[in-house]
Amino acid sequence: MLIIDRFEGDYAVIEMGTKTFNLPQEALLKTAKEGDVLEIIIDKEAKKDLKKEIDELVDELFE
Repeated sequence: MLIIDRFEGDYAVIEMGTKTFNLPQEALLKTAKEGDVLEIIIDKEAKKDLKKEIDELVDELFE
């Protein structure tokens, strides 16, 4: 579970079990506050779309 422990400057201090790490506040919603629980998702469809876009750019580059 990822919990916003506190804010320090431009960073949110995220607690993950017994460990903490900093995350830029700009990566969070403006409404995020201390105690909020974060969820990480893996978007395989977005990854597929991004790969297709990159492949098309590479193809154009080497035409």
